[in-house]
Amino acid sequence: MSDDRRLTLFYDGACPLCQREVAFYARLDRAGRIAWHDVSRDSRGMVAEGLPRREALRRIYVRCPDGRLLSGARAFVEVWRYLPGFRWLAPLVGLPPFIWLAEGLYRAFLVIRPWLTGRRGCDCDEDA
Repeated sequence: MSDDRRLTLFYDGACPLCQREVAFYARLDRAGRIAWHDVSRDSRGMVAEGLPRREALRRIYVRCPDGRLLSGARAFVEVWRYLPGFRWLAPLVGLPPFIWLAEGLYRAFLVIRPWLTGRRGCDCDEDA
């Protein structure tokens, strides 16, 4: 599938938890509908239009084929729309109040992520 029709997921490949989750999703993406972009390996200041590298290391982001940039729980919901086994979950979690709850849980994860991964000195975890 051409990149212009794929969802692009930006993730912190230096984060062991993020790396494992993306690997799990990538195995499910047998159709190649998602482009996987490890931001930790990208030294450019802007990893995509409107997305600074530092911000992309702090939170998960996706660029939709229509150009929209989503982050956090909304990014996960969008990824799930593309993956077999998760497609049914996306419309449900994408609705209020579930999306608000999912975003709250994701923000809580971002606070504890440095301790879970042993990367407490990483400046990408500040001000998440």
